[in-house]
Amino acid sequence: MKIKLLAIGKTDNKQLIQLIDHYQNRLKHYIKFELEIVPDIKNVKNLSEVEQKDKEGNLMLSKLQSSDQLVLLDDKGKHFTSIEFSQYLQKKMNSGIKQLVIAIGGPYGFSEAVYKKSIGKISLSKMTFSHQMIRLFIVEQLYRGFTILKNEPYHHE
Repeated sequence: MKIKLLAIGKTDNKQLIQLIDHYQNRLKHYIKFELEIVPDIKNVKNLSEVEQKDKEGNLMLSKLQSSDQLVLLDDKGKHFTSIEFSQYLQKKMNSGIKQLVIAIGGPYGFSEAVYKKSIGKISLSKMTFSHQMIRLFIVEQLYRGFTILKNEPYHHE
């Protein structure tokens, strides 16, 4: 299985970029991983919330293969402990899917079309975080999940 993290807009904070790169490099020891950035929509001032979500959604959907399983990071999604998340990853790998795509939406979330294409939603917290920080959090949790599966001494209960 391969995991792709799909996110809207580039990260401009150099420290966050370094940390994301750090965990991406660690994660590659366990699984094929790719971070794909969907460019920001131009002239958003002229768009309604729904129009912006629809344009971002169309760009996101264009990045998917027909066999991909799309999971959304969404504040209304399922909550996991780190151990439960590692078990979720194991089930996905055992299911034989080619690619799991985890998506981070834009500032207003996802379009209806993206929600319809997804197979589920995961919430990292009930709190709200910047979309740039969420990238770091999910890459670190993916790394943590794989170290749990390999019984490596990164995670402590």
